[in-house]
Amino acid sequence: MSRILSTYRFVHQPLTPALMAEISRAGISAVEVFCAPMHFNYGKAEAARELGDALTEYRLELHALHSPTERDLAEGRGSGAAISICDTERIRRLDAVDEVKRALEVAEQIPFRYFIQHLGHSREVADPRKLDAAFNSLEHLVIFAKARGVTIALENTPNELSAPASLRQFISETHLRDLRLCFDIGHAHMDTGVGTSFDTMRDLIVTTHIHDNHGEKDEHLLPYEGTIDWDAALGSFGAVPQPLPLVLELKEQSAGVPAFDHMRASFEKLEKNLEAKHEGAKRP
Repeated sequence: MSRILSTYRFVHQPLTPALMAEISRAGISAVEVFCAPMHFNYGKAEAARELGDALTEYRLELHALHSPTERDLAEGRGSGAAISICDTERIRRLDAVDEVKRALEVAEQIPFRYFIQHLGHSREVADPRKLDAAFNSLEHLVIFAKARGVTIALENTPNELSAPASLRQFISETHLRDLRLCFDIGHAHMDTGVGTSFDTMRDLIVTTHIHDNHGEKDEHLLPYEGTIDWDAALGSFGAVPQPLPLVLELKEQSAGVPAFDHMRASFEKLEKNLEAKHEGAKRP
């Protein structure tokens, strides 16, 4: 199992070479970088060059970028101006598409495989107009990403637009066959449940977000600190033909917490338990 960390844990601070060095020293081999301007200014060529140099120096792989969800996310703030490719206002939707393209252009300097994309925002209801807007956006973005060697993976989130079944239906009805899915276990736990959600998304999953919660709020805790049944979840992960990338996506709970030693211990526990599931599956 590759140790992949989402930089969402550090979203309120700049993604500096010093931080990348700490990530590498923690035994992590790859990162998913969260696109927020004060964290990683994806629209600036200099920021991409600095990230590329740090990845090379500290022998880290760029596994994925997470699409920007807000504009001008300032230090100490939890929200900024929303970016949505589902916006029913054409001007705002096109502006959002342009912003997503700026993030995808990072692949021209630093190769990466997956681009994690949300449909809508938290608790958003299903609206045919928003689904039409999403199709118009993604019809172009999928081609733009593919030309740069990137696969867009839609993430299940706690809203009707991005529920697992809705994502499957969206891909089926739009015939956007190059789209894939990112399975977020914490969001699934808050929605229809981990097992049901995973089964619905299974054959289109190319990457994951791993974190825990108590079933009500999107807490982004370390695995085993909430109420997810990790024994059952790892059994599902272990049953797929090809190992799935498990990307640890945490939120800072208090200053410096969770720390790198907590993350390392979490990876070790996941690896041990996942290996046990693989061994169990091999036995007759």
